[in-house]
Amino acid sequence: MHSNKEIFVTAFALFSLFFGAGNLILPPLLGFQAGGLWWLVALGFCLSAVLIPIFGILAHAKLQGTIFDFGKKVSPTFSLVYSILIYAISVSLPSPRTAAVTHEIAIDPFFGSSPWYTSIVYFALVFLFVINRSKILSIIGKLLTPAIIIILLLIIGVALFSHDFAFGITIFDSPFTDGILEGYQTFDAIGAVVVGGVIIVSINIKKKDAPYEEKKTLIRRAGWLAGLGLFLIYAGLIITGALMHGEFDAGISRTALLSGISTKTLGGTANLFLSILVSLACFTTAVGIVTGTADFVKHRFRDSQQAYLITALIGCVLGVVMGQFNVDYIIAVALPALMFLYPITIVLILLNVVPERFAAPKVFKAVVIATCIFSIPDFMGSVGFPLFPKGGTFSWIPLQDYSMGWVLPALVVFVVSNLNTTPQKKV
Repeated sequence: MHSNKEIFVTAFALFSLFFGAGNLILPPLLGFQAGGLWWLVALGFCLSAVLIPIFGILAHAKLQGTIFDFGKKVSPTFSLVYSILIYAISVSLPSPRTAAVTHEIAIDPFFGSSPWYTSIVYFALVFLFVINRSKILSIIGKLLTPAIIIILLLIIGVALFSHDFAFGITIFDSPFTDGILEGYQTFDAIGAVVVGGVIIVSINIKKKDAPYEEKKTLIRRAGWLAGLGLFLIYAGLIITGALMHGEFDAGISRTALLSGISTKTLGGTANLFLSILVSLACFTTAVGIVTGTADFVKHRFRDSQQAYLITALIGCVLGVVMGQFNVDYIIAVALPALMFLYPITIVLILLNVVPERFAAPKVFKAVVIATCIFSIPDFMGSVGFPLFPKGGTFSWIPLQDYSMGWVLPALVVFVVSNLNTTPQKKV
């Protein structure tokens, strides 16, 4: 049996895995724009940014594998292509976004320097840490998360007790689905698939003699506890943004709002401290993404150290190029890729969580194909070429007008393909 201490330690490790500093800039603006419907936005955001990622960890606990294992029931070729796309997106968007967040929160307000300088220095340091695989970052990471959590709880607490519960008018037509789509930008479901296996491996090392079911129970309880922590922080930041609707300009950026809220609640010194912590946390995230991508390529090229170095260099060069753009631009650029890859990631996570009898290879193939097909209109719409305009022929498909037209087709195909799949007899 596992103790409460083991559950809390594992829960904290999982919390730290998902609690990226870049994610902190998303909830406050959601609340700021949601007005009195902040709670609907919070539910939607936490569905895609908390619940699905935790399911991803549970899927890893079941599979005991890597990102490649998530899609292998569709086909090895699909799984390889999916893995390559995920890693390519990771080094091209969320990794550079950490540099942009660092510049906007910690560099520009105090030095006013060019974002080019920030991203060049930032990714030069990332490259040095990646090729040296220093353990310093893991030690720093263990201290960063608790410090950031304490400051955030203080910000949320001060906001709740110093503001009247009066909210503005929402700008969202559908707060719940808008919250879900903004949750895509956390990349947490992708994070669960990519690096969730690291947590599972470490648990297996520490409890190598424990029965499989005992380890699975530990991960499940810790997962739900970590999810509760994420929900409280995200919901707290969303309501904080909603309470401060009248204190900032409507067109304020995500990073400026987080800094502004921090200054108004705790003062300039605390905001400076938060800026430093967020920057360090962003840096550890970037190093983790580039290292993970380089490790993947190294493994595909028979443990070639040269492949590792070249991938790390390419990842850092991409980081410099993309990292000099502002955060809101990077988020806008990421949207089309997320509109296509996130639904696929969600269905792969859910298919790997459901009982084996409902997840035969035939079911995997059918559901993933349906999801891919019905994600194309959402992808095209996000780049300005809607295939199914609002109010058009295909508006009868539930959620089609909200860029989530894949949900019902995937569910229908899941049910139908299971009805037409003969259960395998045990030999």
